[in-house]
Amino acid sequence: MEPGMKTILIIDDEPDIDLLVRQKFRRKIRVGELDFISARNGVEALSVLERRPDVSVALCDINMPQMDGMTLLGHLLERFPLVKLVMISAYNDMANIRGAMNRGAFDFLTKPLELNDLEITVDRALLQAQRMQDTLRSLRENDILKMFVNEAVFRHLSQWKNEEQIRHAEMIDATVVFFDVCGFTRLSEHQAPEEVVELLDVYFDRIAGAVVNMHGFVDKFIGDAVMAVFREPEHPRHALLAAIAARSAIADVGRDFVPRFGVLSGVTIGIHSGKMLSCSVGARSLARFDHTVIGDAVNTAARLQEAAGPWQIFVSDITRDRAGTEFLWRDRGTLEIKGKSQGLRVYEIDPLNAGDL
Repeated sequence: MEPGMKTILIIDDEPDIDLLVRQKFRRKIRVGELDFISARNGVEALSVLERRPDVSVALCDINMPQMDGMTLLGHLLERFPLVKLVMISAYNDMANIRGAMNRGAFDFLTKPLELNDLEITVDRALLQAQRMQDTLRSLRENDILKMFVNEAVFRHLSQWKNEEQIRHAEMIDATVVFFDVCGFTRLSEHQAPEEVVELLDVYFDRIAGAVVNMHGFVDKFIGDAVMAVFREPEHPRHALLAAIAARSAIADVGRDFVPRFGVLSGVTIGIHSGKMLSCSVGARSLARFDHTVIGDAVNTAARLQEAAGPWQIFVSDITRDRAGTEFLWRDRGTLEIKGKSQGLRVYEIDPLNAGDL
């Protein structure tokens, strides 16, 4: 079948109708725009549709042996809902017309056929079938997209209508959290790839769950690390609670991997709050963009994570001061950050906050 060709199924036990329809559309058949296939009754039509999922429109008689058109309509709605059926019959009384339309027929034409009317009806049916297929394809693509794009980001992008709006940048106040799985490089060298991926999936699932439960979203997965962003009210507090919950969950589930890997892989966590740019970045030439946050506040959170040891949650003094008084802290001194003239005061969330370790 040629690309772009539309397939129409003629269902009629009278060969003359088949010949008449093909004759009317002979030019479109010749140039590869339309393809016609035939069935002599409803049973044969269902068999054809099982083999030919490319059928967009069916032209169907009512009175046929084995299975009539009205019965076939019920089967189409259940098994082939995207196929647009146009009923063609000499039974042109209102009862048959209403019966066909109520059962889901796209339209009803009477015999003898008025060929110009037939062409207009077929064109409309093909257009409607294409629109339904496009809509279904978009829904499927959206479902796939949601597997790779955070739900909050997806909702944010869905409200915009063009590239200019999608790429709009805004300065926001938010808290960024970096999580990194300890010892991943060593595990990758000594364990089967599928086992390493299984471990990461379990850890990432626990991290993502803790983030979402505290109103944040996963910005991206970076190898064995996770970057999360919190921008709702009380985002410093929510970020700390998510980090504590994620650390506890990883400690619990990680023990299941000790017999297989010989070690409990921990996690290092860094948290910082401040102003950052929320925007879409990427390559226009590839039409590929990621919606993310960038800026010094993001880099600082990453440096805090790098400085933390296994199971440690390192937090900047800015986040600590904005998080409230419910947390226990250990002062870890000043962290020198590349590119900054002054060091950053760092605090560690005490494990006793949640009794998690």
